Amino acid sequence: MEFKFGDTAILLPPLHITIIGIIIFFFLVRWSKQLETRRFTVFFYFLISTSITPIFSRYTTEGIFQLWIPLGFIVIFLYLFRSKRNHPSKMKASILGLSIAIYQLILQYVG
Repeated sequence: MEFKFGDTAILLPPLHITIIGIIIFFFLVRWSKQLETRRFTVFFYFLISTSITPIFSRYTTEGIFQLWIPLGFIVIFLYLFRSKRNHPSKMKASILGLSIAIYQLILQYVG
């Protein structure tokens, strides 16, 4: 979406991406209210869980092949699994981050 104001323009993401972002923000705020202290950590768990990283690269005649994994989610999951301060809201936020990471993986492979 593009809004033009004379010589300048504001570019917004497509409508479905904006709606998904609003829904994600709503869930994160709702889950952060369930925590008694350090409510902002739910947002950090979500943001870290969305990161993906290539673990294998191979140069071929067609180009570069890279194998990507959601490393952020794996790190957060192992941390929450071993931690005594595990809260369901933190796990929900990290699973929501995993869904965004899977979306990024699909975009990496499909293009």
